[in-house]
Amino acid sequence: MEAMVTLASSLTGGSVREASRALLEPGGQARTVSVFGAEALCFYRLNEGEHARREEVSAARLDKLPDLESLLTLPVGIPVPLQSLDSPARRAVRGLPSGAVERDRKTVTRRAVRPLQVDLAVVRASGWRQGLERAGQFAPFCRRAMLLDRRPARLDEVLAEADFYGIGVFVASGDEVELVLEPEDYRPPRHTAAAWWFVEDVYQRLRSAAAV
Repeated sequence: MEAMVTLASSLTGGSVREASRALLEPGGQARTVSVFGAEALCFYRLNEGEHARREEVSAARLDKLPDLESLLTLPVGIPVPLQSLDSPARRAVRGLPSGAVERDRKTVTRRAVRPLQVDLAVVRASGWRQGLERAGQFAPFCRRAMLLDRRPARLDEVLAEADFYGIGVFVASGDEVELVLEPEDYRPPRHTAAAWWFVEDVYQRLRSAAAV
């Protein structure tokens, strides 16, 4: 826990936020969370309506890929006749965590949507190869960047490599942070259960940290 606090202080002291300002939508928040075995500063926007709904109905966690896959087959807010689903789909719907859907004897209505959107994940690294590896894990889920502790000797080569993978580069110098390469935009080809799972994982970590 102490390591997380230390990293959070170094990442969120205002310098990375300020350097990221041009990349982010207004109204966002930032928090350091541990994801994929590394700490990342996640810039996110909470879905206030969905968060309030989950709190009101004491919704259970959504952290299983099969459940999210089942939800993605249902439209949001539209009753679906259970009779229109095949037997495996009906069983899957009946096993969904509480608060994800509303059910009666004849229909099921999906209520759960993504509780937040992660706009950017920034990982800190002592070396650029380590930074590329860590930041690369976020490729299927959001924009990503690495924060290097010092300016590399061959910065042009590093930027060319990072640009190839679409990873942004921040460079720290004392208390200042400079954005030297913008990350590429995040354009998911389609909504996937894995991408939704990532959002749910971040959401639960933020809730555990009392950040939402």
